[in-house]
Amino acid sequence: MSKPPATYDDLSAIFINCSLKRTQDDEASHTQRLMDMADAIMTAQGVKTSTFRAADLDIPPGVYPDMTEHGWDSDGWPEVQKAVMNADILVIGTPIWLGDKSSVCTRVIERLYGFSGELNAAGQYSYYGRVGGCLITGNEDGIKHVAMNLLYSLQHLGFVIPPQADAGWVGEAGPGPSYGDDGKVGLDNDFTRRNTTFMAWNLMHMARMLKDAGGVPAYGNQKTAWDKGERFDHPNPEYR
Repeated sequence: MSKPPATYDDLSAIFINCSLKRTQDDEASHTQRLMDMADAIMTAQGVKTSTFRAADLDIPPGVYPDMTEHGWDSDGWPEVQKAVMNADILVIGTPIWLGDKSSVCTRVIERLYGFSGELNAAGQYSYYGRVGGCLITGNEDGIKHVAMNLLYSLQHLGFVIPPQADAGWVGEAGPGPSYGDDGKVGLDNDFTRRNTTFMAWNLMHMARMLKDAGGVPAYGNQKTAWDKGERFDHPNPEYR
């Protein structure tokens, strides 16, 4: 077997599970089972990983970094936000409900959005230099629809999306076994195993490239420079 082209043990990854189930619930999270596959691939390469179960946390709705500053008594999101900002890789996992991502996942995206206006040391938006991907589970069609929504959202906020940055598993339509039930459902699905593996490696490869390059080059994308009137050599003088 060939060796990886680089080492990844200085990288870190955050997994956010947007299942509707809390950890304390009796039922296991099918989404977590799929996320564990990607986590194991990264961990085997020395990537430092951690997982948040969003439903376990007191995360109020809103688009601000800390909702206690906007009338809420408590907010568990700042802890997650800090972990995201300290990581090179973000993977969001969600089940499909009514053909779309979970309500918990929508809230996570909204709270990520609340920090997107912050700037890094180079004057770029804060998520620049990080990579994102997603994993989807369910018993209805919609993997690609949900992935399009999530990956668009992440890139709009500033994350870099590598090739093949999504994977998922859906069973037969309607009630029935979900991913990992009975310790075997879907676990041997070659399509899901392949795409999850590709996603995990592509996230690591892209994070490696960005870290080695010092992030995304800071030219033509600095809000601080734009606010000062710099128009980055725009070919049309009226826009300079």
